[in-house]
Amino acid sequence: MIVNEETIKKLEKIGYRFAGPSKHSAIKICNWTRESLRGRNVCYKEKFYGISSHRCLQMTPALPFCTQRCRFCWRDTNITYPEWVGPIDEPEQILDDCINAQREILQGFKGNPKVSEKKFKEAMNPNQVAISLAGEPTLYPKLPEFVDLVNSRGMTSFLVTNGTRPEMIERLLEHQPYQLYITVAAPDEEIYKKTCQPIISDGWTRLKKSLSMLSQFNRSVIRLTLVKGLNMIKPEQYAEIIEKTNPRFVEAKAYMAVGFSRERLGLKFMPRHEEIMKFAEAIEQNSSYKITDEKKESRVVLLTK
Repeated sequence: MIVNEETIKKLEKIGYRFAGPSKHSAIKICNWTRESLRGRNVCYKEKFYGISSHRCLQMTPALPFCTQRCRFCWRDTNITYPEWVGPIDEPEQILDDCINAQREILQGFKGNPKVSEKKFKEAMNPNQVAISLAGEPTLYPKLPEFVDLVNSRGMTSFLVTNGTRPEMIERLLEHQPYQLYITVAAPDEEIYKKTCQPIISDGWTRLKKSLSMLSQFNRSVIRLTLVKGLNMIKPEQYAEIIEKTNPRFVEAKAYMAVGFSRERLGLKFMPRHEEIMKFAEAIEQNSSYKITDEKKESRVVLLTK
């Protein structure tokens, strides 16, 4: 077991639940799932792409594994292995355990007068998997099989990657998630190293190779995670990357001061929505992409062709 018992207990205290015998996989209930169940609000992904926030399973198959220690990341980046070590749990056990853990946590909403019975029953059967919680999911060796399993159950999947495993991105061309996200957190290599703090020597080169395959996916997204005073500069260079790689969608999204990132950055690094909109407008002016939607609470702007 790669994650030690002390770390497991620490993460469980803040809402994580582990899946599989080797405990390299985990879930955490997203705040938007809770908000949607209460009928208050929904995730921007529901507004932009039509998924149901109350039926979304936020998980990772690779919690302790990553090739970067991004300054904006909400996870504890002290737990970071750049290559896979240890046992590899099977996709079916991971998915089943994640669904069961989500059901167990959400049981507390049963009977809540603010939660409709219909929504509660739907939440017990998630139909969307956000492979994005923590770590770098493309380091999980059986990711293509996991995606196939999700697809076979009639569920959608949003896979979020930092793009530093182009060999896995290439494998996924034959095992496509419903929507592939690649995070672009820098307009050039210098800012990339400062922002993402890669623990591999050729991260920027690997990212560019992954981006070159984006247009071959049915639904692809470049997510710009923007940190004030760090990487929220040179919009014309971000626009150049976007034009060259031709994703279906672009999200300009503010860094949010949550989780462990507060120990590295904090509120002063978190852009206001108006600043994100202004940055998105600069990308619009330098590309063929146009602003088509926004969600102020999430400080995110969507651009499409």
